Amino acid sequence: MAAQLMDTLDFGAPDGQAEGYVWVCKRNCSMSPSQLLGFFVSLSLVSLLVAGLCWLGGAKLVTPFTLLELLVMAVALLAYARHAADRERVIFGAERVVVEWENAGRVERAELPTRRTRILMHDDGLIVFRAGDQMAFVGRYTRPERREKLARDLRRALIAA
Repeated sequence: MAAQLMDTLDFGAPDGQAEGYVWVCKRNCSMSPSQLLGFFVSLSLVSLLVAGLCWLGGAKLVTPFTLLELLVMAVALLAYARHAADRERVIFGAERVVVEWENAGRVERAELPTRRTRILMHDDGLIVFRAGDQMAFVGRYTRPERREKLARDLRRALIAA
């Protein structure tokens, strides 16, 4: 169950931590982790009820396969839930540009000097923030056909910072 990648942009006033514009790109997930848990519990109850009825009817092999099915489903939904909150955040400030990306709960961060930062398109289609030897990539959660426009908008925000 892969989440559809789509961009969501929040920009404008500072958010308390930032000194300038804030851009957030995140996955477009149809279910939050708590909704996913509710779905899994209800699905499990129905599957176990059917397996119990089959057990009573003499079809005892249905129960082990139901348990295996629920175990595989739990692993898949756990992987989905771990990545439901993945995001990229760019904060434009007067002195520095902060690029953060979260993947499965692990947050990485790069700080680049605003005046030396350039925004380019990389060969693999991602957007690169580059200042000297430092690089940070964004655009993983933006549709490929919209990345060029996102790069132009980010360049304008960099100039305005």
